[in-house]
Amino acid sequence: MANILVTGGAGNIGGSLVNRLVQNADHFVVVADNLLTGAVDKLPNSSFDNWKFIKSDVNDYRDISAIMLAHNFDYVFHYGAVVGVKRTLDNPKLVLDDIEGIKNVLNLSKNTGVRRVFFSSSSEVYGEPVEIPQYEDTTPLNSRLPYAIVKNVGEAFFKSYHQEYGLAYTIFRFFNTYGPRQSTDFVISKFIESALHGKDLTIYGEGNQTRTFCYIDDNLDTIERILQTGDCKNDVINIGSDEEVTIYQLAEKIISILKSKSKIVHLPPLKEGDMSRRKPDISKMKKILGKPLISLDEGIRLTVEKRMF
Repeated sequence: MANILVTGGAGNIGGSLVNRLVQNADHFVVVADNLLTGAVDKLPNSSFDNWKFIKSDVNDYRDISAIMLAHNFDYVFHYGAVVGVKRTLDNPKLVLDDIEGIKNVLNLSKNTGVRRVFFSSSSEVYGEPVEIPQYEDTTPLNSRLPYAIVKNVGEAFFKSYHQEYGLAYTIFRFFNTYGPRQSTDFVISKFIESALHGKDLTIYGEGNQTRTFCYIDDNLDTIERILQTGDCKNDVINIGSDEEVTIYQLAEKIISILKSKSKIVHLPPLKEGDMSRRKPDISKMKKILGKPLISLDEGIRLTVEKRMF
């Protein structure tokens, strides 16, 4: 039996991970989430009895220490964080507070015998692109956004705790992971929700900024494989897709797939935070996954069929 802690386990990626982990009867999963952006309806249903939810704030040492000292965790997935471009721009101090959660998880992990800690970093660590595709070993560190800074600081903490204390880690740099549990704060779920109701799809500027979008199952399959095999130990891995699309093309695609009558409306460009281009090198991910990734068209269809938003 492996005891696993997932902080932020009531969110989109965290909740999806928890639902995947509990399908293995050899796992017991504890979910810690303050429900700032998470929701209990993203947690597993009552047919599984190998998990429990504890409402708590990982940034509060008293909260998280009570959980970690009461359980002998083998693995910790630290996914708890303030997320969403607008939310992180509007609440920079709240974002910076997440550094405390990183330190709490690492200090408690090294003192309680955790075998490996997994950290949800972000494509935002790449800032404005200086090369395409974006490789794990050439982080430019050129972003001024609090969210990107915290993820960079977090990565440095994980690497330093390994060097100083031998605590094993894996850093996941997530690139726009979407799926049925994602809230409408994020672009694909927001566009789908608008298109389903015939509302305008709003984009910032001309919509020429590019992104790649990873369907949640590809994310989970890769991470589950890493957990099973021990791959990417003390390493960084991009988790995403290399199918690049402009935001305008994405809006057109969703309208077409859903046969919606929605229109595309342009808003003024964001003053900051809307990077011009994103495309990861996912060679490591493809090698671990060992199968073709789900296409954007198919992922959109699956999201619509299974949506919880």
